[in-house]
Amino acid sequence: MGSTNGAEDRFLREFDVEFISPNGKNPPPRGLYMLSNLDQTFPYPIEIVFAFKKNSSDINVDVAQVLKQSLGKALEMYYPLVGGVDVSWDGRMLVDCRGGDGGVPFVEALSDEEMAAAVGDIALIDDKLKNFVYSNHTPYHTILDVPPLSVQVTTFKCGGIILGVGFNHVLIDGRGFSDFLMNWSIVAKRSMPNQSPQINPLSTPNLDKSIFSPNQSPQITQIPHPEYSKSKSPLIPSLTQKQHKIMLNYSFCFTPTKLSQLKKLALHNNNNNGNNNNNPVSRAPTDFELISALVWICWTKATRVSPAKTTQILTAVDGRPKLQPPLPPGYFGNGIVWSCARSRAEELTSQPFSYAVGIVHDAIKAVTEDYIRSAIDFHEVTRKPLEQENTLWITKWSRLPFYEADFGWGGADQVAPASLVDNLVVSLSQGKHSRDLVISVRLPAEEMEVFKDLIQSELN
Repeated sequence: MGSTNGAEDRFLREFDVEFISPNGKNPPPRGLYMLSNLDQTFPYPIEIVFAFKKNSSDINVDVAQVLKQSLGKALEMYYPLVGGVDVSWDGRMLVDCRGGDGGVPFVEALSDEEMAAAVGDIALIDDKLKNFVYSNHTPYHTILDVPPLSVQVTTFKCGGIILGVGFNHVLIDGRGFSDFLMNWSIVAKRSMPNQSPQINPLSTPNLDKSIFSPNQSPQITQIPHPEYSKSKSPLIPSLTQKQHKIMLNYSFCFTPTKLSQLKKLALHNNNNNGNNNNNPVSRAPTDFELISALVWICWTKATRVSPAKTTQILTAVDGRPKLQPPLPPGYFGNGIVWSCARSRAEELTSQPFSYAVGIVHDAIKAVTEDYIRSAIDFHEVTRKPLEQENTLWITKWSRLPFYEADFGWGGADQVAPASLVDNLVVSLSQGKHSRDLVISVRLPAEEMEVFKDLIQSELN
């Protein structure tokens, strides 16, 4: 798949920003909305685009108006998305919902081009995708500047639609965002003419943060947490650090055939190199474990981690089903914790493939309720951010029901991140009906060329 810097600007006419507030019958609560320790650990903005190949002659509706009105109704349930992120006296991030001129920024834009010609395959993560998400035309300095939610809808000459949504990760993770998206789409679809009464019911969000409260006397247990920084890194990092290198985004496609080959390689290594493999694969690895292991190896080589240094990959693991009882459905917030697979770089890059797969599998398996509770207490005591040195992060969006959100004109044909956070790899399905998985990564240009060659040599 392809790269993407320096895309040509298209003619894109934007209207003034509107601020959407809850428009339901019940006024939202006012006050300070507290955030859990898990909310504090990934203070970065996330931007996603949804491409709909809607024929404007099929449904004679004002798409932007439908989205605005339904968003206002959905926000009655999700009132923290209308607040502003701030910091309390003790350095914790929270959401100020005390009113004022709040609201979700919403932009309507029009393009005089065909969507296919203007955008193409959005899974390529082209820089031009930034044109389709809200921008206040000034860089965000920290996560405190990022609105909890922002929306832009762009309509093309052909009737195609791109819905660009940005959200502040300290409020919600991918699962929380997809729950919100589904509820918003249900509200929108109910307002459309001639809709079937069989539309799914709304699910009520659960905003109870006490579920992830630390112990009254938080303790650092015997469970190590190398996923958190060992240095004095700020808990709220700058988002506008000057890049001394040219950064590139790139996407790679893993077909079911290729994943099957990687699985056979991992199991073959496991069976034939037992004495040399300290982390044998105990069962058939998942596709995500295979991708994570391969990306980790190639990234370690491309970034030239010193052979004697420790390299690690942090995997976002949904903690909701790990708790007993499981987290209530519709939990609104961050339910993810980060597993940590570690190895000396020399061993990772010289051992059979099954070595890396086994480490990744064991790290994910280690995320239990005790691990989650320990991570919460660890952050309470240390206030450390995630580790960045010699560390790669990866998240699995392909498990999220992004393609199921139907606002009244069918689900999206493609979904992709509009931008990428440094250090973070995103895995997502290539299209609505595709079984191919796409991973997207951002690296300095020189390192990207090496990484690209290493990955593509495995995909060919």
